[in-house]
Amino acid sequence: MFFLNGTRFFSSLLDRQECLSHLISDVVTSLEEPNKANHGKRAALLYGFAAAVSLVGLFDSIYLTVEHLSGQSVKCTIVHGCSEVLSSPYASFRGVPLAMVGAIAYFIVFSLGTLAAFGYKSAGRLLPIVVGLMFLTTLWLFYLQAVVIKAFCQFCLLSALVTLVLTILVFFARRQEKRFTKPN
Repeated sequence: MFFLNGTRFFSSLLDRQECLSHLISDVVTSLEEPNKANHGKRAALLYGFAAAVSLVGLFDSIYLTVEHLSGQSVKCTIVHGCSEVLSSPYASFRGVPLAMVGAIAYFIVFSLGTLAAFGYKSAGRLLPIVVGLMFLTTLWLFYLQAVVIKAFCQFCLLSALVTLVLTILVFFARRQEKRFTKPN
């Protein structure tokens, strides 16, 4: 009889332990779900901010493209050297102004950033590739200004700053998104 009662007691203890385990699991899950939602919201916010920042680069690039195609000389107000940089052989590639390539790249970043902010996963996966290529191109162009041309253009430096900010924003957005989609 004692064995039977002991077994009944032991069985009851296991039931309580299992019930407590489920309760703890439910509490942890309910705490993680809002956290996942916050990660998703943060990623969406960062993607949206990246889209907004890319507009600065887009307007800068459009301005430089228009000035280049119209043959106008761009005047620097902060640094000196805009005309040297923008009239150098590195300012265009096969007759296409690099500023026009930049405008296209910024428009792509704006589009992908907007789509990623609204939850399009493929846009979020493609955005780091585009921004990464832009960042590498920016490093090359900065090198050309500093070492080869030995002059700086304030509009080119603005574009470099925008690309750097985009790189940081997209990096952190992808990081947040990966935390959000990480399997349990």
